Amino acid sequence: MSTPMEVVVSADSSGQLWNCAVFDLHSGTNLLSYRGGNSSSRSLTLLNGEYILGAQLGKNFINVWEVQRKDQLQQKIVCPGIVTCLTTSPDGLYVLAGIADAIYLWEVSTGNLLAILNRHYQDLTCLRFTDDSSHFISGGKDNLALIWSLVSVVQLDSSHTPEPRHVLSRHSLPVTDIHCGLMGAQARVATASLDQTVKLWEISSGELLLSVLFDVSIMSVTLDPCEYFLFCGGSDGTIYQVSLCSPSLSRDKTFQSDSEGNQVFKGHRNLVTCLSVSMDGTLLLSGSHDETVRLWDVQSKQSIRTINHKGPVTNACIMLAPANMFLPESRPAAPLPRFSRHLNPTEQGDSTATAGMCLRVGTNAQDPEETYLEKADRLHSLMCAVTDKSVFGDGENTKVRVSELEEEVKTLKKINKDLYDFSSQLLIKPS
Repeated sequence: MSTPMEVVVSADSSGQLWNCAVFDLHSGTNLLSYRGGNSSSRSLTLLNGEYILGAQLGKNFINVWEVQRKDQLQQKIVCPGIVTCLTTSPDGLYVLAGIADAIYLWEVSTGNLLAILNRHYQDLTCLRFTDDSSHFISGGKDNLALIWSLVSVVQLDSSHTPEPRHVLSRHSLPVTDIHCGLMGAQARVATASLDQTVKLWEISSGELLLSVLFDVSIMSVTLDPCEYFLFCGGSDGTIYQVSLCSPSLSRDKTFQSDSEGNQVFKGHRNLVTCLSVSMDGTLLLSGSHDETVRLWDVQSKQSIRTINHKGPVTNACIMLAPANMFLPESRPAAPLPRFSRHLNPTEQGDSTATAGMCLRVGTNAQDPEETYLEKADRLHSLMCAVTDKSVFGDGENTKVRVSELEEEVKTLKKINKDLYDFSSQLLIKPS
């Protein structure tokens, strides 16, 4: 394929026809299928545009396929327990897995297990990265959603246990799904729960921005790329569209259909497990336990295509097809290493043979009492000081440069005032 195209990737729990399959978004044509096992919910993910990863349902390993080799299962990553959710960082450097109540973080280049985070009290249900890979969000059956800074997790200071940046604790029942918007650490994140609410948060502050109450438990949630609408999949098969641009929007609201953009999509006969929106925001994709994947026109709320499966749909999303997905002769730039099951692989006899080198900030590379954010602020101050000195110089040179800039500002102010007066005269001049 010469130009990028959007495709649908979906999987069901039966695994009768394939583990997962790729369909054309606009025609529904089956383009590729990947065979071997079946993937659990919220565990199908694309790694660096070269591999598809899917956690085996009810088993303690992850299936791996090269994206262009459709019928050949390439590798199995053995894990310490059953994987309940799985995701990869958008930059392709890290893999995150939820195993029971712990989060496991692997480095892709070496296969090393960098961290095991035990901050949840019950099993993990969902994991999501921000689009810049700087943060990730975890949700669990303990009603909590946690926002983690990746930098704080991968630092090699064994004397400090990583802690989440924010704890989102407003849900009263298990978190069922998480969707992270765009803009990296400034993004907004939506959480869905069995408590019949969807909540919208700000990642940077952890502040609750919006809480919407529904008549049923919400099993899936997503935002359109422009974040005009929030789409929520209910346990009864209904999909709810919530407008985020309503002039009367309050922080706590109860969903009601109206003319301001709050509408419903009806067609599924069982709970909606996954939702995804196309890049232009005109198409909505949904997967359900009624064994169908549906494509909807957002404006008309009509179902325009149905893709039948042989079992309850566990994963369905719209994504840009990697450039090498339809090139059978292409190969990944580097093979995946063996993933370690222990934090200290050499001590556990679980060493991985890699040809690469991993460099990370160690405990001796910075002052023991200085945090990462403090170091970043200090380096930024030094950079600004050096820049000021190199641009303006010292002593008399600085004074001369300041005088020149002040004169330039005065000139610009005069020009601006003249333009304003001229425009005002044109507007008030009788026709």
